[in-house]
Order: sequence, then C-alpha cells, then structure tokens
Amino acid sequence: MKNHIEEKRKERSMTQQQLAQTLGVSRQTIISLESGKYNPSILLAHAIAKLFDATIEEVFVFEEEEK
Repeated sequence: MKNHIEEKRKERSMTQQQLAQTLGVSRQTIISLESGKYNPSILLAHAIAKLFDATIEEVFVFEEEEK
C-alpha cells in the first residue's frame, strides 16, 4: 500500500522521530510505513490521518488486487 506520510510529515516540518513520538510508535515503524514495507493497523492509520487533519483515504492509497 502506498501512502503520503512522508510528504505530509515534511509539510509540517516534522522529523521521523517527532512523528513517531507523537504517535507512540518507534522511528523504525515510521521508516517502514514511509517506504511502504509495513501496513498499519486501522487504529494507527486513523491516528496518522487525524494528526494530519486528513481522511485515511487522503493519506493511504489502497491498490486493488488483481484477480
């Protein structure tokens, strides 16, 4: 799943560490999220969207699976 976390974080002049502390997760979690290697729980996705004053869909890009 792709996302706009890095872009939104930088718009707010936040470091990965600051974002991690605000969300109560590790910096490694933020790195993994930004690189698309980790899909967050719905609770974490909601917290991220809320922090950025956005909807989950504005932060995360859900890609359809091919059948």
